[in-house]
Amino acid sequence: MKTGLHPLVWLYLIAVVIPVGFDLGSVAMTGLRLLLLFTIVPMSISLFSGKYGKVYPVDYLFFLHIVWMSFALIANNPAGALQNVGSTAIEFLGGYVLARGLIRTPEAFAALIRAILLLVVLSLPLAVVEARTGTAVLPALIEKVPGLTSVVQVTIEKRLGLHRVQGYFSHPIHYGLFCSVAMSLIFVGMRNIMSLGKRVAGGMVITLGVFLSLSSGALLALLLQFALITWNYMLRNVKRRWLLLLGLFVLAYVVVDLLSNRTPIRVLMSYATFSAHTAYYRSIIFEWGLINVMNNPLLGLGFRDWIRPSFMHSGTVDNFWLVMAMRYGIPGFLLIAAGYADAIWRVGRQKMTLGTTLSDMRLAWMFTFVGLSFTLVTVHIWTSVYSFVFFMLGSGLWFASAISDDSEKAPAATPSGPVLSRQSGPEHSRAAPQPNRRSATPDRAFARTHSPAGPPDRPESAPGQAPGALPFTRFPKDPET
Repeated sequence: MKTGLHPLVWLYLIAVVIPVGFDLGSVAMTGLRLLLLFTIVPMSISLFSGKYGKVYPVDYLFFLHIVWMSFALIANNPAGALQNVGSTAIEFLGGYVLARGLIRTPEAFAALIRAILLLVVLSLPLAVVEARTGTAVLPALIEKVPGLTSVVQVTIEKRLGLHRVQGYFSHPIHYGLFCSVAMSLIFVGMRNIMSLGKRVAGGMVITLGVFLSLSSGALLALLLQFALITWNYMLRNVKRRWLLLLGLFVLAYVVVDLLSNRTPIRVLMSYATFSAHTAYYRSIIFEWGLINVMNNPLLGLGFRDWIRPSFMHSGTVDNFWLVMAMRYGIPGFLLIAAGYADAIWRVGRQKMTLGTTLSDMRLAWMFTFVGLSFTLVTVHIWTSVYSFVFFMLGSGLWFASAISDDSEKAPAATPSGPVLSRQSGPEHSRAAPQPNRRSATPDRAFARTHSPAGPPDRPESAPGQAPGALPFTRFPKDPET
């Protein structure tokens, strides 16, 4: 069985972190879009033909989201609808379908985790330089090549005396989010594969990358993952710990709603920021964003400007879910949100044996996307990170039909004969057979599982066993096999 990543997955990850762009006529292209342009159609056909396993509701919902997006943009921005729909569909569906098709085994998923950690590690030297100088190194180098373009250098005021690092991406939020995705995957998902020391070292590298982004949204994702990991460890012997956590969350929501003069979502946004000013500004964005959604509920605004107070000069909306509703209407939002929720629910409900590698990987993936669900309320994602988030969502859908291998939790070697005690007598977890038993008829306790057609040849006794005893392990061994 192949244990490495498929070459197309490597190309995809490289395209995500190398922000190279170029113009193809009047169309703005990137390396990522070019790659996915060639893969999206054949891989989509393979997905819906069942080549990648069972087709889930999330697959249909995501494609319907793109269909509704097309209606919304044709109605609102007919001149640029084709280009905008094409680029968004390629990034969104292309990344998702690529992962659905090529990440389908524990070995491939483990290789993906290692690859993401490697990309985070490689980014750190450049991130440290950028934090000191304020210049994103890789985009600056790409811009010097004739005919190529890259992401715009972001100019943002310092935080904690450091420039915010955008790294490979269009915004520091995206770099922090990219790093944060790897935390649970490394620390929880690789528990049976990497040593504790390596996982702790990987976690420290990831935390440093998130810190250098100085993004409250990325830090929120990281803190939520830390909280879930801690909860899982502290209550590991409590079978219904996740139902308990859900109940506490619902209780907290109700209490905040009753005691605060703000909605719980606004309270969350206020605490998920570095400053009170940012929190207040985001609350206004949320309020006026909902007004725009209610005024354009069916097809949204497309890329038209949204109505807001005159003092809000920037049209930025730091809320991915709100942007989906504003841009494509309530149906567009519901289709993508329902698909996202279906994927998480479907993976989470699959029964697995706790403690196995498969179970750990599934739990890590769940932690990552539960954290992202809240983080996307405070940030917006686009271009390569937009594609990467849904690539990671697709990379975990195979868990929904995966079956744990219980042998991972069994002893390393099961003896073929009985486990001998110091007294050289057979030791059984159930009633042991009589040592001098001569009858070929099996013991009645085993009658349902061992009914030989005729008297078998007497098997050779195990070393240290009484002569003539049948060599039972936990269950009787068929003498004819």
